[in-house]
Amino acid sequence: MKILLSAYACEPGKGSEPGVGWNRVKQAARFHEVWVLTRSNNRAGIEEALAAEPMPNVHWTYFDFPRWASFWKKGQRGIRLYYSLWQFVMYWKARKLHRDVRLDLVHHVTFVSYWLPTFLALLPIPFIWGPVGGGESTPRAFRRALNLRGRMYETVREFARTLSEFNPFVRLTARRCSIAMATTESTAARLKALGCEKVSVLPESALSAKEISDLGAISAREGGPFRVLSFGRLLHLKGFEFGLRAFARLQARVPDAEYWVIGDGAERDALERLSRELGVAKKVVFWGEIPRSQGLEKLAACDVLLFPSLHDSGGWVTIEAMAAGRPVVCLDLGGPAMRVTNETGYKIPAITPEQAINDMAAALERLASDPKHYAQLAKAGRLRIDQEFNWDRKGEHMNHLYREAGERSHPVSCISNSIGSEGVSDA
Repeated sequence: MKILLSAYACEPGKGSEPGVGWNRVKQAARFHEVWVLTRSNNRAGIEEALAAEPMPNVHWTYFDFPRWASFWKKGQRGIRLYYSLWQFVMYWKARKLHRDVRLDLVHHVTFVSYWLPTFLALLPIPFIWGPVGGGESTPRAFRRALNLRGRMYETVREFARTLSEFNPFVRLTARRCSIAMATTESTAARLKALGCEKVSVLPESALSAKEISDLGAISAREGGPFRVLSFGRLLHLKGFEFGLRAFARLQARVPDAEYWVIGDGAERDALERLSRELGVAKKVVFWGEIPRSQGLEKLAACDVLLFPSLHDSGGWVTIEAMAAGRPVVCLDLGGPAMRVTNETGYKIPAITPEQAINDMAAALERLASDPKHYAQLAKAGRLRIDQEFNWDRKGEHMNHLYREAGERSHPVSCISNSIGSEGVSDA
């Protein structure tokens, strides 16, 4: 088949959304001829990777707005508007491409957000959407524990998301979708409400066979202090405050325990101040933002991953931790709860902040004091990643969905007739 992939974020050797984009391209290219729409700033890394490992059946289209037009989105401001405009331009490029090569279907890969529009659904070919996320929310009981900035963020986010669901292009994307994939049940419910007829829940992240092998080679730690690791942007939504409080309670029972925090963000100063107030500053190390390769080295030097995120569609580091034989303690929310099971770690109910903090501390204490239980979780985690979060397995699944979407091709909507008559006449 001739497959068009829209991958705004697409970079080799990266985690999170750039890694999703790159690996989706690689997997689609195993079975089909692929055209990719991505940003120009991804080009250098992609071409370097292709020089080492060519993909001759993949054709790349790079585009970014001029520097004067993209400056204002620096630091995340205006990025959603920039992204939407980029998607609009990609529709016209894709329409011309379809006239030239007769594409069989289009698959939107990144951004992984259901409430941002993609105009590629207007093409007169089957459209696959996702996996997309963004339907998750911070539990109400936890919002009262956030600072003013956090509470304002959550309010604005919910308003923006609700407003976006009335965007006619978001609704059109949903209605014209042959197959939609959601990263969580929360997002699946919102996709169905928007009008998607066929929705399945499928985590977006995975690891390559080499990554699984490399991480699987990491041995269990012997000796030294029990060390807890948290990884991510230091924002209120990542829940690091609750993780820090849980660690303080652990440290009172396991005095030699340490807590390593990797990442940077707006909450760093507040978290460092909180560590002093809790009396654990000497046991907490803030490493700041470091390259992914160094982050994995830190993971190997720790015993357990604490991931207290309040709403997260993904949580890539959770699968890296399990592949490395490091049990995960997370809240029973969003994407991490889809990855972690009772056999591979602890999913802490998010009922109230106090309850969650106590339960996280208790889970960490058991992992520190019960080597046999720890080893069982570590072994099960490695097995789960190899079986369920392997990119090659996901590629085979996507190939099946591509075939299914081709068979379920539906008529072109009247809206597409009015916006892209040239594309419709070629259908």
